[in-house]
Amino acid sequence: MDFWIKAAQLLLSLAILITLHEFGHYIAARAFKIRVEKFYLFFDPWFSLLKKKIGDTEWGIGWLPLGGYVKIAGMVDESMDKEQLAQPPKEDEFRSKPAWQRLVVMVGGVTVNIVLGFFIYILVVAAWGENELRNESLNYGLAVNKEIRELNIGLEDGDKIITVDGEPVKNVNLLNAQVFLRGYRILEVKKPTGNVQQVILDEDFDDFMWDNDAFRAFSPRLHTVVDTILPDTHAEKSGLLEGDSIISVNGVNTPFFHLFQEQLSEKSGDSTKFELGIYRNDELITLSIFGVWNDKTNIYTFGFGNSIPAWLEMTHVDYTFGESISRGFTKAGWTMYDYAAQLPLIFTSKGISSVGGFGAIGNLFPPTWDWQVFWANTAFISLVLAIMNILPIPALDGGHIVFLFYEMITGREAPQKVLEYAQLVGFIIILSLFVYANGNDVYRAFFE
Repeated sequence: MDFWIKAAQLLLSLAILITLHEFGHYIAARAFKIRVEKFYLFFDPWFSLLKKKIGDTEWGIGWLPLGGYVKIAGMVDESMDKEQLAQPPKEDEFRSKPAWQRLVVMVGGVTVNIVLGFFIYILVVAAWGENELRNESLNYGLAVNKEIRELNIGLEDGDKIITVDGEPVKNVNLLNAQVFLRGYRILEVKKPTGNVQQVILDEDFDDFMWDNDAFRAFSPRLHTVVDTILPDTHAEKSGLLEGDSIISVNGVNTPFFHLFQEQLSEKSGDSTKFELGIYRNDELITLSIFGVWNDKTNIYTFGFGNSIPAWLEMTHVDYTFGESISRGFTKAGWTMYDYAAQLPLIFTSKGISSVGGFGAIGNLFPPTWDWQVFWANTAFISLVLAIMNILPIPALDGGHIVFLFYEMITGREAPQKVLEYAQLVGFIIILSLFVYANGNDVYRAFFE
């Protein structure tokens, strides 16, 4: 059931975004009196689920939910309609219009996605507000990634970061993005002793974080307290109980969860026996338990869950509608920036292996229907679609825009054959990425 609820949310979100994206192209084309022959939600190879001709345009719903399209007369697009292009240009065709009008048509879809993403974020903030993790909620400060601690640059467990580049830290959950993606480098750190010192990070600190799997540099420092025991697992068989506090592994003190995980990562193997120090009912005891190595997380699993303590409270912030406009714009702007900043990582071996398709996108949605999460994710996907579509890849909007800029700068249109071959190459690139990304999802689902 969880799968179908996620799938329904994903399908609805994509249907909304694809339809409005294509409307951006359609409205711009009709504004310049360009004939639009087809408007389809989803693709319709061989047949369509629904279709109706209204005026010059056939409106329909295809059966293949991989996107949508508008077929604009006289344009080299995914239809590869060479017969039409072989005829002399007609007045109501795309190719007969000035370059600037064709440019407006091509950016119409991306423009709608950007405006829609910003608009939805504004409404989400206005309707539901936001939850922020404040420094005052961190009873034990921050847990600092081991690789960063070992640099000895002044960042240690228990620290609280109170400003970044002079800006007060209002939401601790944003710290990793601020350092890893946004280039913040000057940290004002409050030590457990109460002293405050400044830590200046190297300009290439983000590269260090990526290379050493330390992009989750900071997290709340929490105790390891068992809150669930999964049936028929090593945790249940060993006698571990809900409420147990794990304070050591094989004689090494691990009072906090990140230290517990670090100690487990020191070993690897299919199944390994551990001696866990347990604090239960004001008594210290030792339990022997087998851990099963998980290749996906590179850490041992035992079959229990770690609770989030009640004292780690999020601060809820409500906004007036006027305030939500400013906050929504800021949120949407940083969302676009953060996503664009991650794109170069795809060209690394680690990055390309993490690329996902519909499965990864679907997992953004919860297993129960939540309108707040649904609309927040829809806004996020809308902005992602805008960035992806504007990339200068033939067959995407960005590829068409590149050729239009070439024409506007040189005063010469790109040869028709070049446009056709570029469209074909772009289609092959996109199809290859699509197969690879969704193949990654399948691999993770069955082999990790």
